[in-house]
Amino acid sequence: MQPTDIKKNINSLIEESVIIYPNLTIKLKQIRLWIKSVKDGTLVSKPFVMLFLLQFIRDAKVMLDIKRLASEEEQQTFYQEMIPPEKYWYGELFPQWLSNHDPKFYLWRTKLMAGEFSQEDEQLIKSITHFIKQCGGKTLQRYILDLSMATDIIVSSSQENPLCIQLTSQSQEFSQVKSNDWENTLIFWGIERGLFLSYNPGRPDFIDRIANVALDNSDRLDTGIYEKLNL
Repeated sequence: MQPTDIKKNINSLIEESVIIYPNLTIKLKQIRLWIKSVKDGTLVSKPFVMLFLLQFIRDAKVMLDIKRLASEEEQQTFYQEMIPPEKYWYGELFPQWLSNHDPKFYLWRTKLMAGEFSQEDEQLIKSITHFIKQCGGKTLQRYILDLSMATDIIVSSSQENPLCIQLTSQSQEFSQVKSNDWENTLIFWGIERGLFLSYNPGRPDFIDRIANVALDNSDRLDTGIYEKLNL
């Protein structure tokens, strides 16, 4: 999708959402204002901005599809077609983000546009995702989860209980501040359980270990627990 098409889509979504989902309209207008004065050529040169916009447009369309359904029973049928992390995202976390002020939203939009954001752990998460899927698990990633909700990936296993997971390569003693910020962020967004994983990239099996611990905790971690582990 080209920048011109992205802007047209956002305008169209604003018109569609203004009656049936005003909270979505507010966020769409903020995003439209954010990119309004950016030339198309400049926008194309900013891959993370483009990826976020495409992702947001896709999610906005799904939310409008849900809102158009006449009954709660129809909505539940719609959700049943999703994998557990998707159902958690569209049913709880994304609506929560749309309904509330995000104190980090302006900051990370600024960083995205300035080219100060890079997914240094992108390949790592791809490898973890691949391993989890081979084991029968399900995963989901979103820029909003990463930048606003301190969540690199949502994972579900056999019990189909999605779990928000944050990864860091720092040792636990050096990541105490980060882990405290992580827990406070999850609580702020109403995320009732989570896993903060510090890993050692020098270990030859660290990807397998991360994936296995993620799957295990997805099934066993109780509500109200924000587990912090050092692998």
